[in-house]
Parts: sequence; C-alpha cells; structure tokens
Amino acid sequence: QNIDDGTSDRPYSHALVAGIDRYPRKVTAAMGKKKIAKRSKIKSFVKVYNYNHLMPTRYSVDIPLDKTVVNKDVFRDPALKRKARREAKVKFEER
Repeated sequence: QNIDDGTSDRPYSHALVAGIDRYPRKVTAAMGKKKIAKRSKIKSFVKVYNYNHLMPTRYSVDIPLDKTVVNKDVFRDPALKRKARREAKVKFEER
C-alpha cells in the first residue's frame, strides 16, 4: 500500500510492506512429511518503509492480501499486528 504524500504522523512518502523474514529451508525426498512441513514454514513481517529506504528490484509478487486485516491501523495494537503477520504468513506459505 503506497502513501505518496505522507500523513500527519508520518510526514514523508512511505509504503506498507509485507515480506518474508525467515525463508523455508531446503527439503529432500528422503525427509518425512512431518519434517518437510516443519522446514516449509516461513516467518513474515509487516512494516512501514520510507520510500528513500526501498530498493527497487526486478522481482515482484502478485499475492493478494486481505486489506481489512493488513492496513496501517495494525501498528496501533500489537494483537492486530500479530493477526496481520499471520495473514501474510498463510498467504506466503500457500504459494
């Protein structure tokens, strides 16, 4: 989610970003289902970044996140932030 003009609490252009903190580990055919499931888990994050600190790359992801769960209001309440991170994690793990 992009905010180009800034807001009263963040007077700079910024973006709400969801990403992967800890990526899934390598899996081989010899591993059992339980071990594969454990190694396939990821850790996600939801942050607000200043545009000056974002590095554009050729990579993009087209995973639709639920805007009612992942929005700028999640930073006011830790429980909402956990819920937003969980939503992002579920969407990333589906892929």
